[in-house]
Amino acid sequence: MSAERWILAIDLGNGGPKVAVVDLAGELRSVAFRPVAVHIGLDGSATQDADEWWTELVAAAREAVAAGGLDAAGLHAIAITGQWGSTVPVDATGRPVGEVLLWADNRGRRYIADVIGGPISVQGYAPQRVIPWIRTTGGAPTPSGADPTGHSLVLQRDFADTYARAAYLLEPVDYLGARFTGRIAATPASMIASWVTDNRLHREPTYVERLVRWSRRDPAKLPPLIPTGSVLGTVLPDVAGLFGIPADVPVVCGTPDLLSAVVGSGAVEPFATHLTLSTTAWIGARVPFKKTDILHSIATVPGLDNHFPVVANNHETGGAALRWLKEQVLSDQSYDELIARAEDAPAGSEGVLFTPWLNGERSPVDDKDVRASFLNISLRTDQAAMVRSVMEGVAFNARWLFDYYEKFLGRRVPSVRIIGGGAQSDLWCQLHAYALQRPVERPADPRDAQLKGAAAWARVCLGELTLEEAGRQAVVTDTFSPDGPDSATYRALYEEFRRLYGALRRTSRRLARVTGA
Repeated sequence: MSAERWILAIDLGNGGPKVAVVDLAGELRSVAFRPVAVHIGLDGSATQDADEWWTELVAAAREAVAAGGLDAAGLHAIAITGQWGSTVPVDATGRPVGEVLLWADNRGRRYIADVIGGPISVQGYAPQRVIPWIRTTGGAPTPSGADPTGHSLVLQRDFADTYARAAYLLEPVDYLGARFTGRIAATPASMIASWVTDNRLHREPTYVERLVRWSRRDPAKLPPLIPTGSVLGTVLPDVAGLFGIPADVPVVCGTPDLLSAVVGSGAVEPFATHLTLSTTAWIGARVPFKKTDILHSIATVPGLDNHFPVVANNHETGGAALRWLKEQVLSDQSYDELIARAEDAPAGSEGVLFTPWLNGERSPVDDKDVRASFLNISLRTDQAAMVRSVMEGVAFNARWLFDYYEKFLGRRVPSVRIIGGGAQSDLWCQLHAYALQRPVERPADPRDAQLKGAAAWARVCLGELTLEEAGRQAVVTDTFSPDGPDSATYRALYEEFRRLYGALRRTSRRLARVTGA
């Protein structure tokens, strides 16, 4: 009898690699996670070590395979998803030659005006420069410098030795693909945040020469482009030995977590909307058009095929807000204890409001200076109210983006699927239903939905499932109604929350100038 077939799914998140054994029916057999260090500097740096990624990935994979209870001989494919907008400088063999510059690294902001600015600029963009970018790609490098264009400028100007040693500057998912197969390549999906590919509908994968030149990118350091959904290659023999898996297993090109979330949420039909509440947070859908709202950092980007782009946006801080509270303020309590405390607090946290802009914000405003705040604290404010206000603030922030998202779609969204680690909490799901004023649907295993989505997408790429069949593997187990007893309270509180950015942004900038932080 042949071994049961299964997929090794990898999600390289901001906190470290998470690995799952997923059977061909889409069921999780095991999951393992390994944390990695993140280095945050006052100069705007945010870095990780790609060798540490690989070391911890091997450990997590071996643990997951051992716990999965399936014969290693049944490994069917390797699927990769994870963070995007980060930069891994590698040599010609795919080995790192310097630190990873993460999506949050904004040291490039001091150089980016040379690329997108001018004498007349709107929110950091000179219209005559940015319009050609938007027409072709749907977006443009961010004025914050926190993207691969900014990273490349930092490497060129501040780390010339590393830049000279780098044969390629890769996205994280493409770096992992190269380590598994020995082949260096990228897709329009993995290169989204570089804004140098032709992202118009029905186009073949190609770099746009003038945009590469305008962004000051060296074309020789850009990885070769292949279509999204391609099989990158097979596992190298020495890598197979390291992981304890067979060689010659197919490895599917990695996709950003934005795309694996589409499949993992089950929201694969056009305009079907998902909200991911992970370290960061976003709201997205497949749509049949190309469009950009540059003022609110919302755009369509290359999707799972070249007919239906995916709406992209990003909250810099989602579930990370609760993690910050736990690690920096209430470190003696577990997440379960924090959420239990929040459940004991009254709706609205007795008027305490929290703005979750711990790392600035990207959508619906691109502002790296604005900062988080607790407002309206009194002597009565206790830990329960503080925890609940953090959870409420994240939900209100989602509503702030959701209003612009619906305008972008040009239609009302009837319901939202929610996934991510934060979606494990019934309370947080209910708070999002109240804040969004829409039913919120939660599929099984929300924390690991992107792993399941990556595994299902691998089967689509291998020609074994349609995208619709892959989406049906995500089964909704819970629905949260917006019409509960606290609905009116949260409608009123949101009206107060949405005024806060305008009231606080100048204060944040003045404080940043005074302190240099």
